[in-house]
Amino acid sequence: KVNSIVPVGGLPSGANGGIIQVVSTTKTDTFSTSSSSMTDITGLSVTITPSSASSKILVLVHCTGNGDGGTRVNFRMMRGSTAIGIADANGNRVRTFGGIFAPNNDNTTETVSAVHLDSPATTSATTYKVQVSNMGSSTVYVNRSDGYTDHITHNSGTSSITVMEVTV
Repeated sequence: KVNSIVPVGGLPSGANGGIIQVVSTTKTDTFSTSSSSMTDITGLSVTITPSSASSKILVLVHCTGNGDGGTRVNFRMMRGSTAIGIADANGNRVRTFGGIFAPNNDNTTETVSAVHLDSPATTSATTYKVQVSNMGSSTVYVNRSDGYTDHITHNSGTSSITVMEVTV
């Protein structure tokens, strides 16, 4: 009876809402960059092909990381080359969905999450991904702490991106 919960061919005429497909990935290895430009996080992207141009895509992002002392870590969601789910333009401020300030000698990871309902208006394969940038002069890390020696007080983490096609 699974198909009666979310029919494979979509919802019956006149019905509203329903999740047609889900694509997800979890990044378990680490990533780092010293770039002040937004940089794709390797392994933190998914591709979905909407069944209808009127469908919405619900994007759920969970990012874990840190940086060298005094670094500001910024995260941004992307649909292809278009930033989505970001703040309005406001002077020189970086437009992101969230960020981390990494104090000196921080041995734990911090987490930022975001949920965004996107309207890609296409039936073509569409890639969603997460980018990160360093707004200090040091290195930012994904899925690991700044202090990262093999010790019980230093931790690793995971990051993930999940997209769901939602009919409207």
